[in-house]
Amino acid sequence: MKVPKYYRVKREILALIADLPTGAAVPTEREFAEQFDTSRTTVRQAIAELVIEGRLERTQGRGTFVSQPKLMQVRQATSFSQDLAAEGWSPGSRILAVTVEQATDAMVGPLRVEPGQPVQRVERLRTRGDEVIAHEVAHLPGVFPGLAEHLAATGSLYRTLAEVYGRVVDAVEDSVETTLADPVAADLLGVDTGLPLLLVHRTAWDAQGQPVEWTRSLFRGDRFRFVARHRLDDVKHPAAAESH
Repeated sequence: MKVPKYYRVKREILALIADLPTGAAVPTEREFAEQFDTSRTTVRQAIAELVIEGRLERTQGRGTFVSQPKLMQVRQATSFSQDLAAEGWSPGSRILAVTVEQATDAMVGPLRVEPGQPVQRVERLRTRGDEVIAHEVAHLPGVFPGLAEHLAATGSLYRTLAEVYGRVVDAVEDSVETTLADPVAADLLGVDTGLPLLLVHRTAWDAQGQPVEWTRSLFRGDRFRFVARHRLDDVKHPAAAESH
């Protein structure tokens, strides 16, 4: 099989940056082109893929640098804050808006509400330090008085719902797909338009099976990878376990 030239250049660049620390500057496109005896177009394509994969990052007017390792999100009945804290990161959020809206047809199923009923909308940017890594819009069935103030104090929606309103998340379901950053999402996340993003829809329920949350989150594809962990009951159902 013939390997595209840009892919060979990409592998060469990966080898060069393997031992470089996060934030280290890499050569320019022109310098790489001269080093690998190829065109800048070929180098540009190789670097573009490495940016999408989160190995390099570009800063307008400054250059290209070795990126930080991707954050690992373990998808289970935990919050964004819990997931990042478990990985040793310092999670944060920036509240953009907390409002009351009328339920749309799309909310009827996941929130079990009637169209037009009031629902609480919470829009936030999720951060690690000063870096924005996700945009999140949560919808909650009903109205939660004082939610903005309580959320600002705790920084965690799940903690606020549990401690202030008695709504404890017991189970969640996540649907993960890929999408591209449109101009609005790109501006919110501080990335280039067209950057691959991870689109996650989450529905959460309490122990009685009542909906607590329906959320749409956009995660930077160059910053996150998701890992799903499952336990196979190979003691009670060995045949089923062996079939997977």
